[in-house]
Amino acid sequence: MNLSLSPTWTRACSSELQKFCGRSGQALSRNSIARSQGEKGAGSLKAIIWTAILVAVVFVGFKVTPLLVSNYEFQDGIQTIARMASVNRPTAEKIRQSVLQEAEKDELLIAPEDIHVEAAGGNIQISADYSTVVDLKVYQWTLNFHPTASNHSLF
Repeated sequence: MNLSLSPTWTRACSSELQKFCGRSGQALSRNSIARSQGEKGAGSLKAIIWTAILVAVVFVGFKVTPLLVSNYEFQDGIQTIARMASVNRPTAEKIRQSVLQEAEKDELLIAPEDIHVEAAGGNIQISADYSTVVDLKVYQWTLNFHPTASNHSLF
């Protein structure tokens, strides 16, 4: 089988090759092509820096996300306690004990004196202040949480 190229196609290819090979017909070196396109090796440094930033963000996310989820669950728990307390009308000390049990369930270290309960006429206001230290290997980050819940009675 004999394959031949048309003269028009051969001329078009040779003119394209001349753009890359130069006027003399000699092939350009790999470095000269890279310099002509503006690549100087900085792309790999940018990739390393962006990869390091991405790894750092993922690492911090893995450390902080469980703490934020625990805070959300605790906030939801004390909101439920406040709703139930407006119906059952327990004393402030019983509400404080319920909040401490909720903190233990969510594995939070909260001292009883950091829990503030105001119960008057069916209106319940619960607030708690606690801090958690996140060890990021190069930095100790202290997260301060201030969850609050309130429920106002209808009457």
